[in-house]
Amino acid sequence: MHFQEKLKNYANLLISHGLNVQPGQVVNIAGEIYHRPLIQYLVEAAYKKGAKFVGVDYIDPQIARMRAEFSAQDEYLQYVPKYVPVKYEGFVEEGAAVLRLTGSEDPDALSSLPASRVNEMQNHFRLSLKKYYSEGVGKNKVQWTVAAASTPAWGKKVFPELEENKAYDALWEEIFKICRADKPDCLELWQVHNEKLKKRAKILTDLKMKFVHFTGPGTDLKVGLSPHALFKGGGGSTPSGIEFEANIPTEECFTTPDYRLTEGHVAVTRPVTVNGQLVKGLKIEFKEGKIHHFSADAGEDTFSAYIQNDAGACRLGELALVGIDSPIYQSGRVFEEILFDENAACHIAVGFAYRFCIDGGGDMTPEQLEEIGCNDSRVHTDFMISSEEVDVNAESYDGEKIELIKNGRWVLSV
Repeated sequence: MHFQEKLKNYANLLISHGLNVQPGQVVNIAGEIYHRPLIQYLVEAAYKKGAKFVGVDYIDPQIARMRAEFSAQDEYLQYVPKYVPVKYEGFVEEGAAVLRLTGSEDPDALSSLPASRVNEMQNHFRLSLKKYYSEGVGKNKVQWTVAAASTPAWGKKVFPELEENKAYDALWEEIFKICRADKPDCLELWQVHNEKLKKRAKILTDLKMKFVHFTGPGTDLKVGLSPHALFKGGGGSTPSGIEFEANIPTEECFTTPDYRLTEGHVAVTRPVTVNGQLVKGLKIEFKEGKIHHFSADAGEDTFSAYIQNDAGACRLGELALVGIDSPIYQSGRVFEEILFDENAACHIAVGFAYRFCIDGGGDMTPEQLEEIGCNDSRVHTDFMISSEEVDVNAESYDGEKIELIKNGRWVLSV
């Protein structure tokens, strides 16, 4: 397959499998201006699937930088136009399909700005979309997918040994390979992959684990799980039963922890971009379910501002297990993009928890969710915590000791 065939195949994968667009459905696609060739294929594929209307939001990272840098007053950064939440709440009400492309034309656009100003801007935007995230994402009332598109600057970060234009091409080839879009039968391959993840997630759920214990260099962390915890993997479905893939690629089986039971310390094994700033060498200590202390080699101020967004921003909202058989890990590359790096290693997330990972969570009140330690926040960011040097063991509610991952590799067979 030549490049344009792969790009079109990738677009069809995102629309047909990722979003699983239905006839008569509203579709919204957000991506940067540099992503325009892919977005055009996505729009075409969506209309061919029967979409009623396809909207496109083009993003320019330099415009976001200008606002954060030049706004005359800090309070102006809190402003969100009224049409923004109305638009996203409309997606929930209509049961829309929403696609977000990552991969910035300028990955460092916000990196040199004061962490407090960037956080203020990003935080209030997320706050304005609380209903969308709690209802649309948290309860799967919209079909949503996050995927990536290559850019020269991002490619250069992943392939620093190459010239920028060659790095751009190399990154595209890596994306196609990891997402199976370099194969004509990629839709069938994704079905097989999904079934494996779903089977593993069911096995993990059935183990009824009380604690998951991570040990390795700089890491001795226990994460507690509620008896109501459900592991998910291989895509989700709307309340009406329409299946979709929230992340392409995906290699994880994830669940919602009981944030109150998190104890210990952990060394983050890959850098993470938080509000446009790369956080490197992060080490976190948890006590009584909250971040008690942390340090970082870079981006410490940004992380500090982030976990102060609200009461839940310093507590866990997700636990995910990933083996080093992941094609992202096997690539030997660090992507500096959470969509890919989170699918290379086990990870935890600070911030809001997924209700659909709690048995009956979609029908629980906020008070009931709090009673079982289901975290609530307006933020959510993943941090990778495993490598080939990390072991993952568990203890069930029946007291059984369970070996899950040894030296980064799955021990638990599927």
